Amino acid sequence: MSREDQVKTTVTPPRKARFLAVDFFCGAGGTTRGLIDAGGYVIAGIDKDAGCEATYSDPLNNVNFGLDRKPPRFLHRDIFPRSAEHPDGEQKELMADLEELIGRYRNWASRMPLLFAVCAPCQPFTKLARVSMTDERKARRARDANLLKEACRFIRKFKPDMVLSENVAGIGDPQYGGVWDRFHRDLEKMGYATGSKVVCTSKFGVPQYRKRSILMGVKRYITNPERFADLLGRELLVPDSDPDAPLVSVQEAIGHLPSLQSGEAHPYVPNHRARGLAEVNRRRLAASKPGKSNAYMADTEYGDLTLPCHQRVNDKFQDRCFGDVYTRMRPHQPSPTITTRCISISNGRFGHYDVNQIRAITVREAALIQSFPETYRFHPLDEMEAGARMVGNAVPPKLARFFASYLVNSLSSNFWKWSEWKPSADPAPPRRQ
Repeated sequence: MSREDQVKTTVTPPRKARFLAVDFFCGAGGTTRGLIDAGGYVIAGIDKDAGCEATYSDPLNNVNFGLDRKPPRFLHRDIFPRSAEHPDGEQKELMADLEELIGRYRNWASRMPLLFAVCAPCQPFTKLARVSMTDERKARRARDANLLKEACRFIRKFKPDMVLSENVAGIGDPQYGGVWDRFHRDLEKMGYATGSKVVCTSKFGVPQYRKRSILMGVKRYITNPERFADLLGRELLVPDSDPDAPLVSVQEAIGHLPSLQSGEAHPYVPNHRARGLAEVNRRRLAASKPGKSNAYMADTEYGDLTLPCHQRVNDKFQDRCFGDVYTRMRPHQPSPTITTRCISISNGRFGHYDVNQIRAITVREAALIQSFPETYRFHPLDEMEAGARMVGNAVPPKLARFFASYLVNSLSSNFWKWSEWKPSADPAPPRRQ
């Protein structure tokens, strides 16, 4: 019996779902997995990156537990409208896809609320120096800063009962043109009670210090009055922690995985492959202690291993800069923010906490720190950079699960009723045009 068949025979999912959902900018499926774990039925995930499809559609990763127990559709579409400046836009085609799919499922399960997850790529709102980018990349970032605006077109058309959005903590900064506030105002104009807050994922059972902006919306007329933060019924209460989720450390998250050295790959654990190290970097990490800064490099048994470029900056500012690179994680605390370069010790505090393992963390370990299930596989299995990029860009599933559940529980008692449904037909995938 194959591994997939074993999983299918051991899982007994419920026959009903709590809500329907569409995951915009789904990537490898972090949000989708959280929505499914919250009891939702994800109709489709949408992303223009075809490289995410194999991971998103893997039968061990995302299969709906309710209704017909089918996996979400992966819609490889570009959300922008087609234009002379953007000839790859497929907004019209995506509208048609969703009109068909959402229509079918709303007829099939008419009393289930609909949630749109709109977690746009965060790159336009990060601090990468623009001088280091090509003109083409600058133009792409400027365009992607309008992704939330384009998503509002779909919200306006399909009128989901709930909206959930997650992004970097700094997206609300005025330097990014007020895109977060504008998205907030647009939802309010469409009749949603909204709320926004910056939260840390470590307070939601994710073994990682990762600050994120959360924005939620529920149609005002179906919102439970207890969830309003104001007397006018416009602002939602947004929790900053999950009271039922304990703080999880790095060691608790990844300490059970088989030991590896740099350049090694485990034969049976998917994505558990360690990047190789140059000898000088192996010496650096061998001298590093868990949780300490890289000041150790100035005095090792091999002499001063401080990078010349770092030494020049240190001398200029009379301080030790870049103190987290070439260092190890703290075993008894959550990890630092997992990035798309988390498998490299030169890009942050990504050295394994175990001093007997002289290496950076693997994609498998990074995924566990992001709160993905241990069975979740990132394809291609032998390409570490691709896996790290998908993991680093993902919404932590546990974070998505909590806020999806919170939104569903924010619906008024008059709306939230279990329905007796009898499927009239098996919903079909959308037409491709």
